Amino acid sequence: MKRIGILYHPLREKARDLSEKLQEFLSSKDVSSWRCSAWDEDKAKPQVAGTELILSIGGDGTILHCARIVAPLSVPILGINLGRLGFITEIDSDEVTSHLSGLLGGKGWIEERAMLEAQVADKSFHALNDVVLHSVAVRLVNIKAEVDGTAITTYRADGLIVATATGSTSYALASGGPILHPQSREIVLQPVSCHLGLSHALVLPPQSIVDLKVAPREKVVLSIDGQIELPLSDGQNVRVKLSPYTARFLRIHEPTYFYSSLWQKLGGRGSES
Repeated sequence: MKRIGILYHPLREKARDLSEKLQEFLSSKDVSSWRCSAWDEDKAKPQVAGTELILSIGGDGTILHCARIVAPLSVPILGINLGRLGFITEIDSDEVTSHLSGLLGGKGWIEERAMLEAQVADKSFHALNDVVLHSVAVRLVNIKAEVDGTAITTYRADGLIVATATGSTSYALASGGPILHPQSREIVLQPVSCHLGLSHALVLPPQSIVDLKVAPREKVVLSIDGQIELPLSDGQNVRVKLSPYTARFLRIHEPTYFYSSLWQKLGGRGSES
């Protein structure tokens, strides 16, 4: 590898310090690198071209930023965990230097994960975890759902989640949804605290197109990975489908890692950072 990007959690001193340390390490290996806050997506995106690997320093939330930054160019991401849960991250911060030389030399394997694309009006957003419509107040909202042009139901709920397999272990799981294998391309449609409508999750095939329409006089927010929020007007439609982009992760653990990590990550039901 000749060029590597380092994206870090800007609010954590340990992440900033590690990013500097890794940049020095890469320089000693004659590898070109660039460094940027993962929160500053507009600044980071122009630097991605020609990059062969992204080092994401933080927690799973940092990886969500990274996935959106690099998605159009499919640059692999190595997640370095400083958070508490780290379901998507690959190695802990104290392991990175011992593994990095081997990874630079070609060790490891690439895991691909599906992303979502949400279209609202003339805007398009890409998400690794989920696309969520939720109430702006502590009250139920009405959202009409269609799949492939066929009406499913009008949910009366706190909100509605459309999740990828990656997102199935996040907010969708906390709302009672199923866990999908991370390489699955199915789409989860999961209501939040549903009062009327289908209270259980729907697992939809990859080619599905989901249309969510906000009922008149409802105040709803569109959330992308819990990090980008956009107010929706009543009657507005959000179309969600699989993104043409995929997130690619550099892995060092065996491909069966997911099964052994389920209890380790979720048995105690800790929270991520």
